Amino acid sequence: MAPRPRRPRSTIREHLRDTLWFAPLAAMAAAWFAAVFSVAMDSVIVEAVRDAEPDYVASLTAFTSAAKGIISAVTSAMLTFVGVVFSISLVALQMASSQFSPRVLRLYVRSRITKATLAIFLATFVFALNVQLGYDDTPGDEVTSVPLFSAAVALLLVHVSLVLFVLYVNSTLRLMRVTFVMERIVAETMRTLRHWNAQTPPDGPLPEPVTVVGHDRRSGALRDVNLSRLIRIARRYGVVVEVVPEVGDFLTTGTPVFRVHGTRVPPARRLTGCLSVGAERSMHQDVGFGLRQLSDIAIRALSPAVNDPTTAVTAIDRLQQILAVVATEPDSDTAWLDRRGALRVVMPEPGFAGMVAQAFTEIRLCGRGQPQVTRRLVAALDDLEALAAGEHREPLREQRRLLTADVLASVDAPGEQVFALRPDRQGIS
Repeated sequence: MAPRPRRPRSTIREHLRDTLWFAPLAAMAAAWFAAVFSVAMDSVIVEAVRDAEPDYVASLTAFTSAAKGIISAVTSAMLTFVGVVFSISLVALQMASSQFSPRVLRLYVRSRITKATLAIFLATFVFALNVQLGYDDTPGDEVTSVPLFSAAVALLLVHVSLVLFVLYVNSTLRLMRVTFVMERIVAETMRTLRHWNAQTPPDGPLPEPVTVVGHDRRSGALRDVNLSRLIRIARRYGVVVEVVPEVGDFLTTGTPVFRVHGTRVPPARRLTGCLSVGAERSMHQDVGFGLRQLSDIAIRALSPAVNDPTTAVTAIDRLQQILAVVATEPDSDTAWLDRRGALRVVMPEPGFAGMVAQAFTEIRLCGRGQPQVTRRLVAALDDLEALAAGEHREPLREQRRLLTADVLASVDAPGEQVFALRPDRQGIS
């Protein structure tokens, strides 16, 4: 029986999550339609009351001034709230960039609560503004609409906005603390790791490639591959497409990006159109980017200007958490099958040795004079070696040997050398 193919994650959805414009624009468009509907409902309410009880129309119109005042107040207040949200966001982004790493700014852009707050605030403003255009200003006593329904919807949107504002402030304050920033990075990295636990390629070698396709678009970092589209192209031409670079690699014109195995070769432009290349890396399919962010936070904490080894120890905790998931799995490429279970796409995965080097090398070099960091590194390497598969133990032992040599070269006193190389899961406890 053919293995059940796994469905790739939506590339469009991930790209929209990396933007800040989509949710507010969609909310404002919905608010415009809601305003048109509310104005129509106000007219329906007045007509229904007039047909049922004509005497109630005078009582109903008595609330016109109050309802209009509510909507006018909402319109002006929402602009102030939007300005406050922008100010808080800019301050948070500036502090995160200077204290943690410029690469963590994407967490603030991807924050759902930030997008929801900005979207609801702008939607409330657009709704109230458009409702005012539907006011009944007909001279005389004949009243065709009273903005009662519109005022009720505006009040509801205001209450939702206030709740979201409180949640937004709480979320922003959490993201200004390095521990929660690391937690978010680890959560996204773990989600990417689960995504890559797809089918492994067959044991036998792939047939000889018919052609090698080079990159012919703009230069930049490979953010992700549109796997759904690439699988459809490979199925249509009856070939197996092998992706050459790893996600996160920098591509320039002519860089080999695909090897096509089969008799028919798809057009090169169709294949390269499945690659998303941008100015910075993305967490959609890039496990190494999570390690890079955590490593950068630790390196900045160990710089002489900051000198915060405790933050570096926390980063090592999180790096060990990620590597512990990979340590028990053998290195292999990831295969993607079509709906009939036929192999269509093969993508390279980062090897464990490279991930260990990316996680610990720079921290080891920057923190070799900090006993809190070296002791935590020794404990992390020991714990990972205890659970790692046989083929993954040598990179960990190599890091341990290099760490020992660095400490012996940086610390003169023999007693301090022994202390710095003693494993401790808290650094210094």
